[in-house]
This record gives sequence, structure tokens and C-alpha cells, in this order.
Amino acid sequence: MNRPVPSVTEMRRAYRRKDASYDGVFFLAVRTTGIFCRPSCTARTPLPQNVEFFPTPKEALFAGYRPCKRCRPMEAVGRPPEWVGALLSLIERDPAARWTDAMLRKEGVEPSRARRFFVKNYGMTFQAYCRGRRLGSSFEQIRKGVDLDDVALGYGFGSHSGFRDAFRRTFGAPPGRSRTGAAVVCAWIESPFGPLVAASTGKGICLLEFTDRRMLDHQFSRLRRHFRCAIVPGEDRHIAQLRKELGEYFDGTRTRFTVPLEFPGSPFEQKVWNALREIPAGTTVSYQDVARNIGRPSASRAVGRANGMNRIAIVIPCHRVINADGELGGYGGGVWRKKRLLELEKGARG
Repeated sequence: MNRPVPSVTEMRRAYRRKDASYDGVFFLAVRTTGIFCRPSCTARTPLPQNVEFFPTPKEALFAGYRPCKRCRPMEAVGRPPEWVGALLSLIERDPAARWTDAMLRKEGVEPSRARRFFVKNYGMTFQAYCRGRRLGSSFEQIRKGVDLDDVALGYGFGSHSGFRDAFRRTFGAPPGRSRTGAAVVCAWIESPFGPLVAASTGKGICLLEFTDRRMLDHQFSRLRRHFRCAIVPGEDRHIAQLRKELGEYFDGTRTRFTVPLEFPGSPFEQKVWNALREIPAGTTVSYQDVARNIGRPSASRAVGRANGMNRIAIVIPCHRVINADGELGGYGGGVWRKKRLLELEKGARG
């Protein structure tokens, strides 16, 4: 899904130095202002704890951030044509506006031309960009307690049903449930091996995956089906604890996680995942070893399938399972990450 980004340390160094060579490589968003920028932005340097990183403007946009007016991060692939810059300025002047083909033509822009340019340069259609600006802003307003009627009508939706349908398609639940109802909250966590997405049910962590994993959409679909609730951006105490423990893990000072987990699955999958949690850091076992440990010595292939369906990377350490011949085998986050994780654990001090 998402392209890899440099390590957090490297990105922090880049934006502190306002290094233009990193423009387009990653984007930083500032929680206290709700704005995202490119690394070379000349605005005041934010505190590290207030910054999160995104690989593309699209991810930052749909996380509820708006483009910086100073560094214009939507122009990260070189300064866009004048007509695109003018269009972006108009949208930022009124993010709630609902742009139509007629409005584009009034500005002298053919709708098909806008769609092609936005798809090629920003990875989304022009209408998707506008929808992202509206929905991202509306979601933030809902979480702040703004009345749903005001949000629905104030962000360019002609009716409550239209707003609810658009919100559901983007966030997985109608807006009324996003404030008080049950929800799985998800957040980005930076790591030296690329960004991760974490999700929590309130009872424990239910997902931790590298954001470029191909099965990520499928994993989110399984979570929605199981928990029957929205998956929305947010933070809770379990994600905060996970963020802290992962930091210690990547620093080499933690070898075992204590954050609560919730990992629904079949009885067989649960047996496999619990067995994985018992593999000590710095060691590896084979699929056959896991099968024997759960009392199913002939089920090594089924163990491999369950291993691949693990939704909580690193904490449920499926990367510690290798082939019987000593080869690393596959890994959802990429074999290179599996190798790096094992190397990290062998040198850990915790």
C-alpha cells in the first residue's frame, strides 16, 4: 500500500535541518496545528512529540491534516502548473465546498484534466482529494464535540443521509457512532523499519502491521466483521503503551511486550499465536516445532497459514518462525524486515 519512508531518526534530522533533498520522500504533520508540511518548510520547527510522519500527502490528508500554505506540500513533485496551484488555493480557501464539474469548468479546468493530473501526481482523483479534505475536517469536528447537524451541513453535504453515506464509506461507521459508540481506534507508529499502523479495541491491541503490507486491507476487513464497529483514527492507553514498548524494543532494551492484546481467531489460530508468544527473543523455531508444541505434529502447513494470518506483528513474533532448513521463509512485512528484526533481537540488551 504505502511506500517505505526513512527511519524516524533520519526524518527528524531532515526536518530539523529543513533539508529540501527529502521533499517528496516523506511528509510531516503537526498535531498541535493540524497542518502537514514537507521537510524543507521554513515554518517554526515543531517539537518531536507533536510530529507524525506520512509517506504521501494522501495519507496525511485522510488523517485529518490540511496542507501548509507556506510550503505547499501538495506541490511536492515540483511546482505544479498554474491552473493546479490556483485550484488548490481555492479549495484551501473553503475546504467545505463541494466541487462539481460545472465549478471546475467555470474556473477554466476540464474535469477529466483535473482527474488525470491528481491521479498521476497525488495518487487520488480530484474528487477524492476534495472528499478527503471535507471528511477529514468533519471527523475532527465530530471528535471535538461539534453538533452532527452543524458538521453535516457545514462541510458541503446536501443532506444528512449523504453525509452519513460518505462518512461510512471512508471510516466504516456512521458519524453518530464515532463519538460515543464502540470503535476500533487506529494510529500510525513510526519505526526504524518503516511506519506501522496499530489498532486497539479498548481492551487491547488487535492489530499491528507495517503499512505497506499487501494484506492490510484484508486484515481491516476481518476486524470490522469480527468487532462489528467502526475503525477510526485515534489514540487510547493501549496504543500509547504499545508506542512506548515498541520504542524500547527498537532501542534494544526490551525483549518482551506486556501491552494487553485482543486477537480473535479460530481455536487453532489462537493456539498457534499463543505458541508464538512463547518463543524467546533472539531465537528461532521451525513450523514443525510450533506444530509439535501445540500437540499437532502433522499440521505444519496449517501452522504456516495461521502464522501468515497473524495480525499483530512483532508483539506476536511470527518473524521468529523459519523453515526447517534454516532459510528465513516468507514474511508479510517483507523478508528483509524479518532478517533485520532477528538481527535486532540477537543484539538486544533487555
